Amino acid sequence: MRLLVTGAGGMLGRDVVRVAEAAGHDVLGLPRAELDVTDAAAVGRTVEAARPDGVVNCAAWTDVDGAEADEDGATAVNGPGAGHVADAAAAAGAAVVHVSSDYVFDGTKQSPYVESDPPAPVSAYGRGKLAGERAVLGGAGARAVVRSSWLFGAGGRNFVETMLALGAERGEVRVVGDQVGCPTWTGHLAPVLVALAAGRATGTFHVAGTGAASWHAFARAIFEAAGMTVRVHETTTGEFPRPAPRPAFSVLASERRDAPRLPPWQEGLAAYLAERAPGVVA
Repeated sequence: MRLLVTGAGGMLGRDVVRVAEAAGHDVLGLPRAELDVTDAAAVGRTVEAARPDGVVNCAAWTDVDGAEADEDGATAVNGPGAGHVADAAAAAGAAVVHVSSDYVFDGTKQSPYVESDPPAPVSAYGRGKLAGERAVLGGAGARAVVRSSWLFGAGGRNFVETMLALGAERGEVRVVGDQVGCPTWTGHLAPVLVALAAGRATGTFHVAGTGAASWHAFARAIFEAAGMTVRVHETTTGEFPRPAPRPAFSVLASERRDAPRLPPWQEGLAAYLAERAPGVVA
């Protein structure tokens, strides 16, 4: 398969390129500097010239708090930008897999969210991601949306690296315990995205690390797995305000029989810690 990966310079995009190449696919990875997905004409020309069989769209505005200050900018990337990629892929006869987020939900449900649950985003970031889902799925062709959550991986800022840095510097951290989700290692998610593109999947899939944790529990697991002695104090969202509201409960599960299942998030954490260079903090 000839695979085009947008957002290839980011944390997830890098892993998608890596695992696709390792699987023997012909891969063209385009970072933002080489392809701005908000430019519909450029996207169309690039995809037409590449003649891919599949496209995995990892291009995204990922600064959740920053989106509150610039919702138009964030939505341009996460909303119409995603649609530009999907439409160009369809015009070229390629399948497209677009990555979305648990933040399309409001977090008020008391059981895991499945694909048919109605989205109700509470943040600018979430609204933009929902706009992207609708833009991707609103046309003909092999179009799939994969919602995932709490991503961590090599080559990008993520919660694991933040905790390791703060723990080493301070010996103690304060982490909220009233937000619950599914930590997901990009090394587990990336092969799924490639497989869905190769299989010309359609519709919405929930794919995240199996199991659930609060940020507080996740932090404790990080230090334990890393062999670090760090005091982890539990706090609340109210005591640790951020510009963007977060869903309190955004655990993802799938009602689809054909949905891929990832390993437990603890396995992803162990694999990530094993692959990162000793002493390197992002």
